[in-house]
Parts: sequence; structure tokens; C-alpha cells
Amino acid sequence: MTDNPFLTPSELPYRLPDFAAIREEHFLPAFEEGVAQHLAEVDAIVHDPAPATFDNTIAALERSGALLDRVETVLHTLAGSDATDGIQEIEREIAPRSARHRDAISLNRDLWARVRRVTTSDPREARLLERYRLDFVKAGADLGDDEQARLRELNTELAELGTEFARNLVRATSEAALVTSDASDLDGLDEAQLRAIERDGEYVLPLLNTTVQPALAQLTNRATRERLHTLSVERAPENLGIAARMAALRAERAGLLGYPDHAAYKVADQTAGTVDAVEERLRQLVGPARRNVEREARELAEYAGHDIEPWDWPFYAERVRRARYDFDDGVLRPYFELGRVVEDGVFHAATLLYGITFTERTDLRGYHDDVRVWEVFDGDGSPLGLFLLDPYARPTKRGGAWMHNLVDQSFLLDEKPVVVNNLNITKPASGPTLLTFDEVETAFHEFGHALHGLLSAVRFPRVQGTNVPRDFVEFPSQVNEMWAVWPEVLAHYARHHETGEPVPEELVERLTAARRFNQGFATLEYLAAALLDWSWHRLAPGETVADPASFEARALEAVGALHPLVGPRYRTTYFMHVFSNDYSAGYYSYVWSEVLDAESVEWFTENGGLSREGGDRFRERVLSVGGGVDPMEAVRDFLGREPRMEPLLARRGLD
Repeated sequence: MTDNPFLTPSELPYRLPDFAAIREEHFLPAFEEGVAQHLAEVDAIVHDPAPATFDNTIAALERSGALLDRVETVLHTLAGSDATDGIQEIEREIAPRSARHRDAISLNRDLWARVRRVTTSDPREARLLERYRLDFVKAGADLGDDEQARLRELNTELAELGTEFARNLVRATSEAALVTSDASDLDGLDEAQLRAIERDGEYVLPLLNTTVQPALAQLTNRATRERLHTLSVERAPENLGIAARMAALRAERAGLLGYPDHAAYKVADQTAGTVDAVEERLRQLVGPARRNVEREARELAEYAGHDIEPWDWPFYAERVRRARYDFDDGVLRPYFELGRVVEDGVFHAATLLYGITFTERTDLRGYHDDVRVWEVFDGDGSPLGLFLLDPYARPTKRGGAWMHNLVDQSFLLDEKPVVVNNLNITKPASGPTLLTFDEVETAFHEFGHALHGLLSAVRFPRVQGTNVPRDFVEFPSQVNEMWAVWPEVLAHYARHHETGEPVPEELVERLTAARRFNQGFATLEYLAAALLDWSWHRLAPGETVADPASFEARALEAVGALHPLVGPRYRTTYFMHVFSNDYSAGYYSYVWSEVLDAESVEWFTENGGLSREGGDRFRERVLSVGGGVDPMEAVRDFLGREPRMEPLLARRGLD
């Protein structure tokens, strides 16, 4: 233990974890010591003879558990981004123990009694106190002994199952890659793409964590498209049983806590508030999306000259898009080089909006050689924190794109944020990394989350940055996507990687027009996933799914989202958001947040666009306050009005 780097705060700038010093054998001893320290700290709070106050109870809880937090943060980072066999085994062992430890805190009756005695007249403290009390209630603090015992069992098993689900998916996604030794099978991919996936005389096309694989839009060989689609939708079948078991356990837990189902339990502390509100929002969109899908399907079949199948849709959608708008997405790739997109696009927009600047720190390293580190400075030159970017896909990394913190911003703990963005771009065998426009947009989206963390200015870590309701957290990131095509920003980063010539204006105009195409498919694909998540979590306590293989189709048919050509963006077996991350009964949050996003894009457009005045207003009223204020009050404060549905309907062509 004497040389365990977890035992003391990192001495690196901003307390960046010292990944070079951390070895797998450090995790378990440090975790055990962290649990012991945290329990001792909580015990000291409980037995403090002084009357319960905000400082000696709530603030003291905010200060507790630092060692445990350091260990779990690094473990979860590696489990998501560089999951070696050793890390996966450590996570498998620690996950249920961590769940039991959280229960030991949240089900501590003496601690709960002390929290209930705390009062405060400070509005920000009162909001945090309210959050703590709701956390305790939703964790089961008011349950009887027998019910608490069962709750502990449920939480432990759910933690084990969630870890197993993720491990299965990482393995299956790698094993289910499309492998061929015949390059003609992959006709349509360019030479750079083929070189990037060549492995010892074979071509290995890995799966991304979505139903529709990007290569389907390019592959001319219909049999290859069908094979790739089948590999995608049939991966990780062993996760079906895990998902059904998790849904049943979550329903039982909700019943113990007094809720009719897990969806009601989850939405109780979200901005939506009720299951009826969520279902009404989703119902408003399903009908219009289906109508657009039927029209789009007829157009694609007419162009193809035959009935199309799900694996044909991306291919012919791209052909119709090219024909209708004279636009080929591949023509844009030479203008979207990764380094320029990040530094001259993403960072540049943030500088113009918020005055912040970035300096790369090549002396600091992340957890993998692909990770780059920048120090971030405010407009007055004062340090804000660190930003890490991990752009490339690899076999040890889960699919998708995400942001998380390595260090949370907190005035109480005198900590500045250390924020990570993960993407999953295929790393070229040589030469520059050229992006699709979707990948560009994803980079801007994830950096919107990063800004939420970097510009946080709160006292308590419990409400820093992205610690907001799940159905609000996507709002700032979706707003940040708008700057990807803002003329001033686009002109700054979209330059040909060989000639330096700016992207032609007429090409951008065709891109803008083409992006409105295929919105029926995109909307229904998302809604089907959101409704699938919702259906799994509307199970009543005691209700089980005997045939999980057919549950998915039955559930989607019941809500009008089953379509033979448009599957859910994530099927059950690879729905990581829901069965391994914290989005259970919460995938609806993307469209819930998009209502606010569409309104905010309209506000920026009507109020000067890309300006420090607008950026500072968004920073002050939304980004900096984190979860320290009611999120909908923050939105109304920024917009100066109640948000409306119309801008979203217009954006998606559903009006």
C-alpha cells in the first residue's frame, strides 16, 4: 500500500490521475481502503455531538469518500475506454461491492435521521439539501428492515448484471466484426478506409454500437450489406436474458420504493416529472415520423427499382440524397481533418463564445497513447481545468461517444475540472484522420458536454456541471452542435487537408439542404429505441418477460413504432445506455432536451448568433450553475420565455 498512487491526491496539474503510475494490482487494495475510510467519515458525521447543521452534515458528506472516488473514477474510465481482461475482471469484482457500499451509506438510519434535522436559509444550500433528501428516499431510507435487506440484494445483483452486460457487448462487438479476405466484398469503401481495416491479409470491419452501421451507406455489394446488418442486429444474444432479468429486478425495486414501475421511479426527479408527460411527448412524434418514413421508403424503392430491405435503406438513401441535392458526403471528408476540426473548429467556437483558450500539454499523458491533453484558460487568463480527447476506436473500447469527468469542479474542495471526451473514429493506417460530417457533429456535441463541465462554477460537487437531471443533460451538448455549420466557424476549420482551400460555399449549401433529407427514418429510429427502453421499464412489480426475444417486437408494435424497414437505433442486446449506463427509462431525454435545444438555436439566431454576449448569457444562466438551480428555471431565464414545441417539429420536418 505504501506505493499505491491512489492513496493520496495526484500531484499532477489539476489532480489529473497519474495513469503512468497506476497498475491493475493497485485497484482492489485502494478500493477496500477507500470503503473503510468513507464508512469512518460517515460514522464521524453520524456521531458528531453538535446539532445537525448544513456544514457538519451535508457539506461533510460532500467532502467524504475522496479516495474511493479516485479509485472508481479511474476504474470506470478504463473499463469504458481501455478494458483489458484484467480491468474487466477487476470491475466485475468491484461492481457488486460498490453497490453494497452505496447501500450502506444511503440506508444508514442514523445518517438519514441527521439529514432530516438539517435546515438552511441559503437557497443554493436548500436545493442541495432537497436533492440529498430525495436521494435517501429513492434509495430506500424509509423502508423497514426486511425491505431494506431485499433492496440490498436487488442492487447487488443489478450491479453484477450491468457489468456482465457491458463485458458481453465489448466482446461480442469485436467478435462480430465483418471479416473477409476478398476486397471486392467491400466495394464502395475507399482505399484509405480499406487500409485502416486491413489485418494480416484480411479486412476486419468492426461494428459500431448502433443498429445502422455507417458502411451500409457505401457498400455496393448487397450480400455484404445484408451480412453486416445481420451481424449488427444479432450480436450479444446472451444479453437478452440479462436485460429481461434486469428489467424485472428494477420493477421489483420500484415497487418496494412505492412506485408503480421503474419508469415512474426514474422520472420522479427529472424535468419531465411524470410518465404521462414523457409518453405524451413521444406520442406527438411517432405519427408524423411514420408518415415521413412511408414517403421516404416509396422514394427509395422507386430509385432502387425493387423493394428495399433494412440493409438497403442507408445505401439508397445516400444515392437519393446525392441525386436530389447533388451531394456526396464523401466529398466533404478531405475538408474535415481531425486536428483542424478540434482546434480550429470546436475550440475556436468556444473561444468566440466564451473567451476561453486552449494550450496543449504534451507533458501530461492520459490512460492511452491516443489521448491528447489541453489546459483550458478563461478569458482573463486564469486557469479553468484540463480537457482530454480520446478520438479513436479500438477493441478494448466500448462503442459510441461520451463525456465524463476525471475530477469534478468544486469550490468546496478547491478542485478544477478535468474533463474527457471519447469518440470512436476509425484510426487510419497512415496519413490524416478525415471525418464524416456526422463525426464532426458528434465532436461538437460531446464538447458541449465538456463545456458544461469546464465552465461549472458551483460550490458543491454534487451539483457541478453535468450533475443535472438526465433529461436535461443533453441540452447544452445539442445546442453546441449548431456551431459546426455556423459560417464563421466552418470557414475556420473546413479546409482541404492537402491544399488548404476552404470548403466551397455551394457544397455547404448542398450539405445544409441534404441534412433535412431522411428525417423520418432518423426520427423513427430514435423513437423506437426510446420507446423500447420505456417498454422494458413499464413492467409492473412481479411481472416478468418469459420470451425476451419476442418482447421487443411486441412492445414496439403496441406503441406504433414497429416498422419492417426501420429498427430501433439500439436493440435490446446492445442497448448499453439502458442496461449498463444510467439511462434506464431515460433514453427519451434526447428528444426532451432537443425541444430546449431547438428553442435555444432559434434564440441565438435571433440575438446576434456567435457572440460573446450570447455566449456569456448561456454560460452564466445555464452552463455555470450546473444542478445548483432548477434546470427549467435556468432555461426560462436564458430564453426569456417558456420553451415551445414548434421549433423542434420544424427542424425535423414533422410540422
